[in-house]
Amino acid sequence: PAGQGAKELSQLETLVLMCIAYFQPITRGELSSFFGKEVSRDLIGVLRAQELIASGPRSPQPGAPYTYVTTKNFLSQFGLDTLRQLPDFEALE
Repeated sequence: PAGQGAKELSQLETLVLMCIAYFQPITRGELSSFFGKEVSRDLIGVLRAQELIASGPRSPQPGAPYTYVTTKNFLSQFGLDTLRQLPDFEALE
């Protein structure tokens, strides 16, 4: 329904979100290298706008890029209580 704020995520958005969930805190650069293509600021913006991710600690890498972490809202959207309930990453392949 309109106004719920939870529009359907694209496949790439969902994959990026899952990557963040498993490997957080993770930078956009690390996500881009994981996928072998640029993960855009716009895509990150979509996930942030839906409050599925938030900024984590600054990375110790040169330039101290922002990292991203999942939110409590992410857990509730996916019906999880904790990140430990995520399925094994291998099971998603």
